[in-house]
Amino acid sequence: MLNLTEKDGNVILKVKVQPRASKNELAGILGDAVKLRITAPPVEGEANKAVIRFFARLFKLPQTSVQIISGDTSRNKVVELTGVTLKEVEDQING
Repeated sequence: MLNLTEKDGNVILKVKVQPRASKNELAGILGDAVKLRITAPPVEGEANKAVIRFFARLFKLPQTSVQIISGDTSRNKVVELTGVTLKEVEDQING
């Protein structure tokens, strides 16, 4: 079951990142996290930047509205989105 929370108008979600994938895409739900494939390698923050860019484009937000609040050096991250509703995130993730 996907773990999404809304706090102070922001949506917080868990993300499992697979770096060096063939393309950037949502790859379903893995446990309580969204699985995200990213083409960037996991070096020098490149994968983190790609995660931020991906969610910003997906939800049509400025990159400053997407923050990795936990897991900078891990494949398991917690991402905070500002400027979207819980329903918008659920709809986009569930297809």
